[in-house]
Amino acid sequence: MSSLPPLAGAVWHKSSHSGRGNDACVEVADNLPGIVGVRDSVDPHGPALAVTPAAWRALTTQIKTGAHTL
Repeated sequence: MSSLPPLAGAVWHKSSHSGRGNDACVEVADNLPGIVGVRDSVDPHGPALAVTPAAWRALTTQIKTGAHTL
């Protein structure tokens, strides 16, 4: 199993699809080479996911086509 680099240096931005309230906001960092960071904006110091760009594209495509209920 390979490890992904840490998310130090990540520049986070709130997803345009996040809810208008403060309870359903996802932040994404796509400025690091080879990884996309994903975290809960309500808990910015909590855990974050680091996924490959291909995995992130696959997930967002599945969400847009209705494969996942959010």
